[in-house]
Amino acid sequence: MQWPADRVAPRLAAISAALALAGCATFSPDGGFGEVERIAKDRGGNELRWVRTDADRQASETRVAEILARPLSTEDAVQVALLNNRGLQARFHDLGISESDLVQAGRLPNPHFSMMRARLGDEYKIEQALTLNVLALVTMPLALEVEKHRLARTQREVAMDVLKLAGETRVTYYSAVAAEESARYMRKVMEAAEASAELARRMAQIGNWSKLNQAREHSFYADATLQLAKAENNATVSREQLTRLMGLWGSQIAFRLPERLPELPKEATDLPSVESAALDMRLDLNAAKLETEALARNLGLAKATRFINVLEFGPARVLEGQKSDPYKKGYEVSLELPIFDWGSSKVAKAEAIYMQAVERTAEMAVNARSEVREAYKGYRVSFDIARHYRDEIVPLRKRIADENLLRYNGMLIGIFELLADARSQIASVNSSVEATRDFWIASANLAMALIGKPSLSGGVAISSPRAMEAGAH
Repeated sequence: MQWPADRVAPRLAAISAALALAGCATFSPDGGFGEVERIAKDRGGNELRWVRTDADRQASETRVAEILARPLSTEDAVQVALLNNRGLQARFHDLGISESDLVQAGRLPNPHFSMMRARLGDEYKIEQALTLNVLALVTMPLALEVEKHRLARTQREVAMDVLKLAGETRVTYYSAVAAEESARYMRKVMEAAEASAELARRMAQIGNWSKLNQAREHSFYADATLQLAKAENNATVSREQLTRLMGLWGSQIAFRLPERLPELPKEATDLPSVESAALDMRLDLNAAKLETEALARNLGLAKATRFINVLEFGPARVLEGQKSDPYKKGYEVSLELPIFDWGSSKVAKAEAIYMQAVERTAEMAVNARSEVREAYKGYRVSFDIARHYRDEIVPLRKRIADENLLRYNGMLIGIFELLADARSQIASVNSSVEATRDFWIASANLAMALIGKPSLSGGVAISSPRAMEAGAH
């Protein structure tokens, strides 16, 4: 069949444009991981690796082994978690899923071939058609733009999960170090209580101590034993939480933690514009804005296809009569007629989903302001408390202990008063450790509130939005 010359040029132009779009629909070398890696490096400075080959796995394991060979610092623990947490590695594959959708949206739809053959004696009827979904070609640029925004949103959501894992690892690290330090102090308390109880028992045996005083000392020893058991269990729980976040098993769980928490900074960080900083930096807000923009484009796509969902066009040929007769050539057009459904429900649904995203983004902005104010207040208060313990309470307890030791040496007080004062001093040091721990946790919470919604308790939740997204569509 010969096409008129005046119709050839427009058809060639349309085909060329479609082929150009299809040529752009290729997979990137990094699977969209480069943007996630950039955000993570800018916000945290840690190394990030998407394990997709055996060589990647070997490199990660070697790096983790190097870090675990020394006592872990805070950032060492974070680095191990980012390299070794399998839930995070699973989350990275959402990038591959989103990029596959993007590539699919930019590729030409497969043509459809149909054939009908009928025969009566020597009479034949044969129909053959090769059609292409023209509507998919027309809407391809808009669909491609929608998938680009979805990939960008996925990249920011994955980067958010990276930073959440880093933040939770810091919090758990501080808790684990403080728990082990507290357990050590509680062992000292228990040892002092045990010595006091044994001395009271011996003195009671020779009649130099009343049964009441002996019972009081034994009661303190029993309570100290219970508190030590709780402290040791808390140390075990905190350490196992950190082990899970870092993805360690086997001989790796014998990692070493430092004996003490990091020292307090000289001054707390002053953030007068903390709200505006959060609105500029928070990745969850950026992801919500991108999602809203994608839904706006999806709304345009829904309006563009509200009347016609399927429009296929292509060449066809028909044979009627003897099998040796020539084919009649022409074309076939197939479309869905909007008789019962004019697409209003589809457009209304798209509009409702879009407005829902707008309201949720606005709510997220309001909550972000409140969350960062709360986190900053907690940070400043916890710093003041920890500094008060460090500069006032602990030194004062030490001076009292020194004075009591002098009084004991001068035989002005007895051994029980000295032991009681030693227990009190140890308890104040333990409270100082807890206050320092609370400061560093508050510092990690503030850092998290500045980049995303805080979610730093229980266990890191690395989940995929794909199922939810599929349900929405």
